[in-house]
Amino acid sequence: MEMIRVVFMTVLVFFVIVTIHEWGHYYFAKRAGILVREFAIGFGPKLFSIKRGETRFTLRLVPAGGFVRMAGEDPEIVDVTVGQTIALRVKNNQVTRIYLDRLDERSGVVRGEVTAIDLEKDLFVTLDVEGDQERFAVHPTALLISRGKETQIAPIDRQFGSKSVGARALSIFAGPLMNFVLAFILFMVYIQMAGTPQGLLVDKVTKGMPAEQAQLQQGDLIDTVNGVKIGTDYDKMIDIIGASAGKAIQLNVIRDGALQPIKLTPIADDQGVGKVGITAAYQFRSATVGETITGAAKLMKTMTVSIFEGFKKIIIGDFKLDDLGGPVRTAEMTSEIARKGITDLTSWTALLSLYLGIFNLLPIPALDGSRLIFLGLEAVRGRPVNPNRESMVHFIGFALIMLLMLVVTYNDILRLVRGEP
Repeated sequence: MEMIRVVFMTVLVFFVIVTIHEWGHYYFAKRAGILVREFAIGFGPKLFSIKRGETRFTLRLVPAGGFVRMAGEDPEIVDVTVGQTIALRVKNNQVTRIYLDRLDERSGVVRGEVTAIDLEKDLFVTLDVEGDQERFAVHPTALLISRGKETQIAPIDRQFGSKSVGARALSIFAGPLMNFVLAFILFMVYIQMAGTPQGLLVDKVTKGMPAEQAQLQQGDLIDTVNGVKIGTDYDKMIDIIGASAGKAIQLNVIRDGALQPIKLTPIADDQGVGKVGITAAYQFRSATVGETITGAAKLMKTMTVSIFEGFKKIIIGDFKLDDLGGPVRTAEMTSEIARKGITDLTSWTALLSLYLGIFNLLPIPALDGSRLIFLGLEAVRGRPVNPNRESMVHFIGFALIMLLMLVVTYNDILRLVRGEP
């Protein structure tokens, strides 16, 4: 039962952070009037598919992300050409369905050879029906039906490229934005569950070290070190002790509600840094609303800095292949954290959501950041970059990302087989 719970929570974490990202794209695209053809979680073959309104929602086999397919972003795979024989279903003087095959099986339709057609601007089709030219108005949401598959037409005002640069940029940026919003909310939830630190407690005392000799005890609340108020500043305490090797210092601790002055002399380690032989842990209390908001903001800032430090190491080559992790290692770490409980898993999910948002804004082809750069160039130049060139850049970028994903995933699997941490 525990294993089932862990697997479920791991899958849920990935599902939530990817879904909220794609929902950002979907929601703002719909607000801009763009036809969203598909909202997909995962890549590869479809496992589940359902259509709601104009959009098909799919769950795909490879859980390595997702996508929102908007009309006009990619070449439409269904086309109707002059000279082609088709069948039309007409309702209220407008074409609602255009059949491209199995024409003899259709009843109640108009059959004929296409002599003129426009499904983007003027929305009409003219047929040669037994020698007579008949023109039909096409409904803006008419369906093209071929090989049992329905594809809604995309008038020019429903296509991605027809919208303003600002509207398109917002629909692209909204994905990472939703990840940032989710991360902030989850950090607030984490602080509400874990509490906010109000002091540092002595957690462990190492035998034979100055702290044990001075009779420091587990649970002592550290108040001051050499007269400096410590509060929750762990680094400040470490710095003072580290700089006092061989020099007597005084710790004031609160024990059983009473202030206890304790004198001890740190000893130097191999690098000459002072050590007293204690580890400290935070003492927590319930957080107020203000503390929850400010605490979440501080966590966002701290984690963002840490993420960019990781990117910097990759750029300058200060890493080994084993330092990189793909979906396998991320799932492994998520499972380990899920075993610790919902509090730690909430914090980890917030970090993953923040990372996904930042990563997608990097100027790497195929990512949202690269698409925003192309939109920025369009705004500056006053005209879009050649769509074919942009598509090629994104295709190459996507291929390279998938190649890197395969390499790190292969390395992760080898590491698991070897039993390495």
